Amino acid sequence: MYVTIVHVWVKPEHVEAFKEACRLNHEGSVREPGNLRFDILQSAEKPTQFVLYEAYRTQQDAAAHKETRHYQAWREVVVDWMAAPRQGIVYHGLYPAVCS
Repeated sequence: MYVTIVHVWVKPEHVEAFKEACRLNHEGSVREPGNLRFDILQSAEKPTQFVLYEAYRTQQDAAAHKETRHYQAWREVVVDWMAAPRQGIVYHGLYPAVCS
């Protein structure tokens, strides 16, 4: 399993619009071949902080995600709403084990 955890800090005036853009990206992402999870999380203590948990079967599936229209639309629309550049950290998912 190929997992990316993305940390995003959003300008306060764009939080609601960011959530809607993420919903649309989520809905497209969970339909992608190879997608296992695509969670959008908002901090309970700091509502301008978000975490995107993206799990794909393979690195190739994750790379294909970045070629989709819904991802490219999300990336373009949210870029100016961020208070700082987003940070993605790649992990190898160990458990639950996923069969290829």
